[in-house]
Amino acid sequence: MENIIKTFYTALNNCDGPTMASCYHEDVVFEDPAFGILKGERAKAMWLMLCESQNETSFNVEFSNVSANENSGSAHWEAHYTFSKTGRKVHNKIDASFEFKDGLIIKHTDEFDLHKWAKQAMGIKGIFFGGMQFFKNKLQNQTNYLLDEFIKVKKLSN
Repeated sequence: MENIIKTFYTALNNCDGPTMASCYHEDVVFEDPAFGILKGERAKAMWLMLCESQNETSFNVEFSNVSANENSGSAHWEAHYTFSKTGRKVHNKIDASFEFKDGLIIKHTDEFDLHKWAKQAMGIKGIFFGGMQFFKNKLQNQTNYLLDEFIKVKKLSN
């Protein structure tokens, strides 16, 4: 199962959303501080959206400490990118945990310090508000709205 994790993060570094989505089980549950909980096709679509938005930018991912057995796994990964809303550089450090079913990722949880991310991505606003629950709620509402719009557009283009 280490190979599926390595495939997943190599695809992320290459902004290859379809390969990332193919690593996920159809019933996958993804969770992180920015999106909250996403299930199934929404989780896959989130990676498609992020890859599409970062393609041809300075986006870079490094991953390490990959370990797994047939049921679970973990990895550390770091993303370097420019936050599009502010033009600020971000270096986000993330710890991921995985559960597997049928040779695919069925559960994926990313943990990172949202306050540190907000400071980098948003500057002074992030310093003051990034550690507050209302900020997390607002961010999740915004990211999920963007995901909903992305899904609508992609369904129209099918």
